[in-house]
Amino acid sequence: MTRLRSCAPLLLLLLAACGTPAPAPPVPAASPAAAPQETAAAAVDDPHSHANSETVRVRHLELDLAVDFAARRLSGRAGLLLDNPADARRLVLDTRDLEVRQVRVDGGDAAYELGEPAPHLGRPLIVELPPAARRVEVDYVTSPDAAALQWLTANQTAVGRHPFLFTQSQAILARTWIPLQDTPAVRFTYEATLRVPPGLMAVMSADNPQRKAADGVYRFSMPQAIPSYLMALAVGDLEFRATGDRSGVYAEPPVVEAAAWEFAQVPEMMATVEELYGPYRWGRYDLLVLPPSFPFGGMENPRLTFVTPTILAGDRSLVSLVAHELAHSWSGNLVTNATWNDFWLNEGFTTYLENRIMEALFGRPYAEMLAQLGRQDLEEEIAQLGADSPDTRLHLDLGGRDPDEGMTAVAYDKGALLLRLLENEVGRERFDAFLRAYFDRHAFQSMTTAAFLAYLERELLARVPQLDADALRIDAWVHGVGLPANAPRVEAAELERVEGQLERLAAGAPAGELDTGGWTTHHWLHLLRHLPAELPQQRLAELDRQFGLSDSGNSEVLFAWLMQAVRQDYEPAYPALERFLTGMGRRKFLEPLYRELAKDPEGRRLALRIYARARPGYHSVAVHTVDAILDWGATAPDAAGEAHPSSTSTTTFPSTPPAASAA
Repeated sequence: MTRLRSCAPLLLLLLAACGTPAPAPPVPAASPAAAPQETAAAAVDDPHSHANSETVRVRHLELDLAVDFAARRLSGRAGLLLDNPADARRLVLDTRDLEVRQVRVDGGDAAYELGEPAPHLGRPLIVELPPAARRVEVDYVTSPDAAALQWLTANQTAVGRHPFLFTQSQAILARTWIPLQDTPAVRFTYEATLRVPPGLMAVMSADNPQRKAADGVYRFSMPQAIPSYLMALAVGDLEFRATGDRSGVYAEPPVVEAAAWEFAQVPEMMATVEELYGPYRWGRYDLLVLPPSFPFGGMENPRLTFVTPTILAGDRSLVSLVAHELAHSWSGNLVTNATWNDFWLNEGFTTYLENRIMEALFGRPYAEMLAQLGRQDLEEEIAQLGADSPDTRLHLDLGGRDPDEGMTAVAYDKGALLLRLLENEVGRERFDAFLRAYFDRHAFQSMTTAAFLAYLERELLARVPQLDADALRIDAWVHGVGLPANAPRVEAAELERVEGQLERLAAGAPAGELDTGGWTTHHWLHLLRHLPAELPQQRLAELDRQFGLSDSGNSEVLFAWLMQAVRQDYEPAYPALERFLTGMGRRKFLEPLYRELAKDPEGRRLALRIYARARPGYHSVAVHTVDAILDWGATAPDAAGEAHPSSTSTTTFPSTPPAASAA
């Protein structure tokens, strides 16, 4: 694929002279039993980066930034140490909405220019390099509207005394707060100095403090090489609680004890994955519980996973999300998709590993429920995209588009199903050995789909004589649309119990007579997803009263119930719907609810009214999605004058979800 370019000078990037190769960046050693590492993809054409990483690469980053909450800006310097074996005479970095103030190369002023902006990609920063250049320094300031940064006021936090800042760099938003080669094909180590207001703690995807610094100055080091999308920063009134010798939780003071209890199983999870797939190579595994506006369930930043407070159900029923983010320490963080077209290599593998972790901890029946619900999510996603949509392929073509558009259930659940198929065909023991060798041999490297398929054929399929590799239809899985006919189907025995109760409900049985004893979140999700269509309003009210659905503190259960309430026009649940949509910013929940509301004029008016209130509290990632659903920029106020796209009101999200109900 041709890389998108936005200015003529970039055509000269291939001009280079010979030089002495720079030392390779340090790579942490594999386990003693690991096979020798091999290179997966040395040069990658990334359609979502301006960077000339095929000729010169950043191998180490030195950040020195001040955090200004009043101005909503980061300001300071990025020092970039280069690996420049061909003595390239230009360095091209990715930036978006950065104010570049000065550039130096090896201590001297350097000529530079910012190219024309390209949609989604921002502007290339082109730096002239003298012979044998090895270090570039960029003095810069971020925009108050930098897409990766969310600045929260004090009243949007749990304590209400201090502001809060967090970043979300995936997929291509790191360039909005650091000038970098913002592509997952480039890995670098980093160190950073952060200067924040006294009384606040700064944490990063690095080694972190466990106490506040009196002077507000924090220093960080990340010795393992990471791609740019794993750069992460948060600043707020934080406390730390240990959950094990190498794990713990950061959160605001009112949340931290509940979070530490909720995530107490992390050490056991870590030991489980290590037994299956090799050592954890990142030192510590800590979690940071962010304010509710965080747009994702979790973000696998190395050493410090960011998580949403919507998983604090009070009963550890939603910890599969933590298992997923932990699994990224092998699939994604350790072996990384080389471009966002290869996104399934991160998420399909991680979803498969997540299921294996949950099986090891809670048994196969529990894991099979997760797998069946994942299959349901995938089938719904494919139906929405269209069975013939190119976006239902595993290997995507996202050139010219925001890579966030590829972050669908296809990458997660279709990818996991392919790995489950391989496990079924070759046997679990052989497949586990294959995966462990894959992580060992490609540790701290980027992987393309083509390179993985070649490795799969050579190291697994060709070594199983009785296997009919052609019958597996691997190419159809990866490059074909829809779901192949040989996709494994899981029928969880536990969910058959739910089917029986659904039949009773359809036959008119009162809600109080349903047998729900011992149900988990997954039982409830299956029930709510499959409620009979057009249930009488009194039957919906009966279910709501019996099981406290509108007041559930379990975000997954509440979401599933609210989807049914919108579909069946159950207006008594609409106050809960408004509280939910204005009380958190998790895109997984926002997108389907707003989309369902927007299907008819009355629902659209309600959606616009709620969104006008909630939008200022959402992260830019969520705003981008919901704006498109509601056509926000072109939307006129509704008939009551309640929806104003220019609204400047501020949503105050609650610090924690309410206590979990019986559901």
